[in-house]
Amino acid sequence: MEISSKENTQLFSNTIPLVDRSSFKSESSASKEKESCCGGIKVFLGALSFVYFAKALSGSYLKSTITQVERRFDIPSSLVGVIDGSFEIGNLLIIILVSYFGAKLHRPRIIGAGCLIMSAGTFLIAMPQFFMGRYEYERFPSTINSTVSISPCLQDKSQTLLSALEKPQAKINAGCEKGGSSMWIYVLLGNLLRGIGETPIQPLGITYIDDYTIEENAALYIGCLQTVAIIGPIFGFLLGSLCAKLYVDIGFVDLDSITITHKDVQWVGAWWLGYLIAGVISILAGIPFWFLPKHLPKPEGRKDSSTSSEQSEFITEDNKDHQKSYQQQVKIAEMEDFLPSLKNLFGNPVYILYLCASIMQFNSLIGMVTYKPKYIEQQYGQTSSKTNFVIGLINIPAVAFGIFSGGLIMKKFRINVLGAAKLSLGSSFFGYLLLLSLFAMGCENSDVAGLTVSYYGAKQMTDNEQALYSECNSGCACSKNDWDPICGENGVTYISACLAGCQASNGSGEHTVFFNCSCVGTLESPSQSSSAVVGPCQKGNECPKMFLYFLVISVITSYTLSVGGTPGYILLLRCIKPHLKSFALGIYTLAIRVLAGIPAPVYFGMAIDTSCLKWGSKRCGGRGACKLYDSSALRYVYLGLTLVLGTVSIFFSVAVLWVLRKRSSPQDETLSANGERGTRGTKSRKANFVNSDHLIQTTYWPEKETRL
Repeated sequence: MEISSKENTQLFSNTIPLVDRSSFKSESSASKEKESCCGGIKVFLGALSFVYFAKALSGSYLKSTITQVERRFDIPSSLVGVIDGSFEIGNLLIIILVSYFGAKLHRPRIIGAGCLIMSAGTFLIAMPQFFMGRYEYERFPSTINSTVSISPCLQDKSQTLLSALEKPQAKINAGCEKGGSSMWIYVLLGNLLRGIGETPIQPLGITYIDDYTIEENAALYIGCLQTVAIIGPIFGFLLGSLCAKLYVDIGFVDLDSITITHKDVQWVGAWWLGYLIAGVISILAGIPFWFLPKHLPKPEGRKDSSTSSEQSEFITEDNKDHQKSYQQQVKIAEMEDFLPSLKNLFGNPVYILYLCASIMQFNSLIGMVTYKPKYIEQQYGQTSSKTNFVIGLINIPAVAFGIFSGGLIMKKFRINVLGAAKLSLGSSFFGYLLLLSLFAMGCENSDVAGLTVSYYGAKQMTDNEQALYSECNSGCACSKNDWDPICGENGVTYISACLAGCQASNGSGEHTVFFNCSCVGTLESPSQSSSAVVGPCQKGNECPKMFLYFLVISVITSYTLSVGGTPGYILLLRCIKPHLKSFALGIYTLAIRVLAGIPAPVYFGMAIDTSCLKWGSKRCGGRGACKLYDSSALRYVYLGLTLVLGTVSIFFSVAVLWVLRKRSSPQDETLSANGERGTRGTKSRKANFVNSDHLIQTTYWPEKETRL
């Protein structure tokens, strides 16, 4: 008995440490799983942020080169809009397949493959520089380093004119033979390919983060992701500013022979160089995704509470074969579930109204951002380099700070779906209200003889090319298609030295001075001959001050509109059923691409073209790029179209808020002083949201992408 008792005691004492050790291992395993989950999602977040940086850099760099591409290929703004919209067309081609079926595949590797395709498209955009001839800018022969002295006003219309223009015309014909006028198609195709590669990044990346992080951190992570992505446009526009200062044919021609500077209206920067840099960055950004796992451990707070661990373990251990066949049946069912899922989404009023609001707002913002560099250059007389520098260093950081502020506000105040809708609506309302003040911050038209003023100082506004001729230049053999502006000492810009009636010149390049210009005179003595210098006259004295006011209001507006970005995204994620989240994001992105990204740059460009006063002529024939805009008309078209679209989006946002209020219980609006009653009200409000088919649903299960 004693021996037996001792053995039992010893056995019991040995059993306790075993139980403790097993418990310790279980706790250690759970701790490691938690650390693995946190570490994995943070690695993915960092890699996805770099991809967002890469795609945002190449996209913003394209925006910064709009005027350079327009001038280099001699095309109108509407055609530039088609090139810009080709990126969205690329998204349109495969976004349904990627967003719906991509969630069932290896999402990180699909994103990595997209990065490679995106880099290939970026390289293709730069290819025309290596195929087409060198850039030829218009310059009267006397302004080029030459020993031949030719009068700008060619009164001898026979031998002198032919000898002066014979060689340049030969170069023009050679350029046409190389097909330089149609090389913009490479830019369009490259941007199309870049759009295809970018497709999986947003729908698959965002849902991957939302799947494997706790709900409280989802808003902050998305806010951080979008904030880091904003660094891409900063570097994109700064890169655009740097490349705009470099001559387009740098490395191909002797720069000492170039007689224009980056401040000249005919200057074209090295637009292609930035695309080569952006392509390399896109390749590097895609590398980490080839080494990331398909799935991560689920956070403890987001595991399915309806299914016990014992039941899951039973299915896993005892019915593996049955489970595999069942999963195959589920996958087949998913393929057949496409139309019912689509019907479910379009039957959700919150989703549809928010989608309409987003479409109108993105029409407004995409059009505004696409042509903002052009607007600043034409309205305030700034160079491309300075314009890109200002946008990248001042405007874009305000957007980043606004997006981050929106995510921080959502997390700190634990704002629900209704609060997110209010915050998004408020930011849009005050943002567009500030934008309204920009109508008063424009510059007057420059005095251009024959276009905005007559040759003797009378104000006029005409695009009639016959108005370019006057008595003072009637004895000269001038072409109305030339665009080599000079500034008379009377403060009036003339289309060319010939149309200014100049008889002689001195110097070369940008230091050329024209003398005895019969059309350059004062209002008191219009017949008095005078001098002129190369380049257009500066805008009015008030224009620099107006440009400063514009920058201040633009920064505040950008911040205000951006605050509503993250709340709006959270509203989108939380107003749909969890298993439809990836599909809903894909449909949302598809609608934005088709109904905003593609048409907005085109019709904004067409509207801007209506304000053109002087069109250029292509070297191979036909109408080229616009040389001069009516500043007032440009301001009303650009800002007016932006505000009209923004106002319509606000009405849809009000409708979203109204539906959300209608869905929530009326008793929830009244808060009692009794804490217990207030707690019950909060629980009731949450229950109402969960039970609604069309509002936030907090039920979460491990394979939520699969509808069982």
